[in-house]
Amino acid sequence: MRAIFDQELSQIGEDLLHMATLVATAIRDASQALATADLQLAEQVIEADLALDELERALDERCVILLARQQPVATDLRVVVSGLRISASIERMGDLARHVAQVARLRYPEKVLPESIRPLFDEFAVAAEKVAVDLVELLQSHDLNKAAQVEKDDDILDELHRQSFTSTLGPDWDGNVSQTVDVTLLGRFYERFGDHAVSVANRITYLVTGDLGDGEPNNL
Repeated sequence: MRAIFDQELSQIGEDLLHMATLVATAIRDASQALATADLQLAEQVIEADLALDELERALDERCVILLARQQPVATDLRVVVSGLRISASIERMGDLARHVAQVARLRYPEKVLPESIRPLFDEFAVAAEKVAVDLVELLQSHDLNKAAQVEKDDDILDELHRQSFTSTLGPDWDGNVSQTVDVTLLGRFYERFGDHAVSVANRITYLVTGDLGDGEPNNL
């Protein structure tokens, strides 16, 4: 029985890794769709999010069944409960990537961003993809140094978010009302993407050390 239980715990980790890999692809493609007004790519991101949602539902069901049947304690209980929390955070990251793609689709065939702010969102794209890739590596390794790197990645997204506000509120802002709304929302989407990655990093830290750290971000 223990061997079967260990196999099921291992499967939870593999499923979380698969979800994170899909999210890394989603944020990369959503950012590209945003930058290039690529409708087909935006639609692809939106459609792919349905598969991510299904993965979360299946993983959560597996975790609940384990809790009910095996009644795990100590480290095993931490693994199962953390699996539930991590899957929710990763699924939310997928939703945020989908939101970026939906903005690109909404404004097609026009590009969403005014020329003046496109370099800033190029930085958003790079930083968001980095936090997603680092998250994949963290789920593979459970390396606490990588968990700390995810938090540093999030600091960059937070700073870019502040810069986006400064840009839209500054005297040189040349965007219209819809562009101002889009930039505000998009900055928020990227910023929250990083926050949920930090939530996962905190959960991995908890699994390794027993210390949850700063806990979970509030849902958007």
